[in-house]
Parts: sequence; structure tokens; C-alpha cells
Amino acid sequence: MAAFREHITFSTLLGAGYGIAAATVLGFTPTQGLLAAVLTGVGGMLPDIDLDTGRPSREVFSFVAAIAPMFLVHHVLRFFKLPYDAETILLSLIVLYTIIRFGVSELVDRLSIHRGMWHSLPAMVIAADIAYLGYPGPNIKSKILMGTGVAIGFLSHLILDEIYSVELNGVAVRLKKSAGSALKIAGPKFVPNVFTFALFCTMNFAVLSQMGVLDPPSPEPASSPVIAQPVNPYFPQAVPGVTPVNSQPLYTPSSIPVQRYPQSLQAPGTLQEAAGQQTLPR
Repeated sequence: MAAFREHITFSTLLGAGYGIAAATVLGFTPTQGLLAAVLTGVGGMLPDIDLDTGRPSREVFSFVAAIAPMFLVHHVLRFFKLPYDAETILLSLIVLYTIIRFGVSELVDRLSIHRGMWHSLPAMVIAADIAYLGYPGPNIKSKILMGTGVAIGFLSHLILDEIYSVELNGVAVRLKKSAGSALKIAGPKFVPNVFTFALFCTMNFAVLSQMGVLDPPSPEPASSPVIAQPVNPYFPQAVPGVTPVNSQPLYTPSSIPVQRYPQSLQAPGTLQEAAGQQTLPR
């Protein structure tokens, strides 16, 4: 089995190459490439969270508990409809860190064994799904970039474990008891397998739904027919989407008859309006 430092070194080197490729070849920003590199390095440590005791387990959970709240706080605030002020965000980060560092770590210690189902290909997909769903923002390509980075780091850990399970003694090759315990699909125990595959199906369903594969957007309703409307004779300007019935004004101010009264019936000092307003006699 590879040492913890070797896992970190290998996944960090892979993350550096992955981040550079994302920023220079795949069209992502340097910041996105750097974040993808960091997540790839973190993914290389994730399989060792099932260690019961020891420095690797403490370091992995401390690191995950420090990073995961930054991805989850946005979803927590939106789910509980909390305000986005500084105090609420800081308090949420502290609560999330405490839950992950002490609650989740204790639960994993009690329910898992080293080289169990967390050292498997379904667990790799679950970790990638969590990174995809936890990454804030609506850009699907960026979410896929981060999830793939976690999967690459996770897979590098499993591959190193399998490589170190092969013992070379001159020309003779001998497999250790740990051979095949990392790159596996299912383990020997029934309950961990059921739990892992239930979580696997749930996470993949959530990812595919968010991508629009299982729940495609509903088609837009057909546009209603355009109804012709008469045009104001005094304002015959075109209205977008409306077909005018006629383009000639019905009346003009000069065509409206104006009734004039004798000068003797008009009030002194009253002027006749040019627009056709009538002055009533007293």
C-alpha cells in the first residue's frame, strides 16, 4: 500500500497538469484551472478517510472539513432561506465545519473499514458527484471540470494502491492480500454494498437531473396569433407585432367642421380655438 505522502504527491502532480490543461487547452480561466488542480489534489486524499486512526485520517478530515463548507454554504443558505449577510455566512461555515470534522468523521469511523467500499470505483463517482453538486454557479462545464478533477485524484489513489499490492522479487511476481481491494466495484459484505450503490444511484440521479438529462426543460408555449388593431389616426406610428388595418388617418384637423357663431353671440375677449373647440353662447 502506498504511503499517504506518496498519494498526496502523485495527485498534486496530476492536479497541476490538469489545471494547466484546463486553462490553456480547454478554455477555462486561470482561476478555474487552479481550483481544479486543488480539487484534484484533494481527491487523491479522499479514499483514506476510512482509516480508523492515525495521522492520515485526521489530516484528511481536517482538510475536507475546511474546504467543504465553502462549497456547501451557498446551498445551505438557499435551502433554509437564510439571509446572505456576513454574520449568517460565518456562523454557517462554523457549523458546517463542526459537523463534518467531528460528526461525519465519527460516523465514518463507526460504519467503515479500511479498504472497504470507500476504496472502490462507485465511491470515486460519488465523490465526483458531490463536487459537481456542491460547486456554486450555473455553468455546467465548470461543474464538470471540478467533478472530473476530484475523480482523477481519487482514481490515482486507487491505482497507486493496486500498484503497491504487487510485490516484485527478482523475476517472480507475487500479489499481496490487498491486491484487488482498491479498483473494485463491490465488496464482500452485503450491507456496505447496498448502502454504497443506493448512494451511487441517488447522487447520479441528482447530477443528471441538474444537467437536464432526466428532466429536460419544457418546450415554450406556442405564440398567440397576431390580432390586427386599428391605428390611431393622429398617431399612425407602427406598433411592433401589430398589423395595422389602414395606414391613412381617418380624420385630420382641417377636415373636422367647425361651427362658428356670429360675432355678437361670442363673449368679449374669448378666442375661437383653432382645434375646433366651440364657445357656447351665454
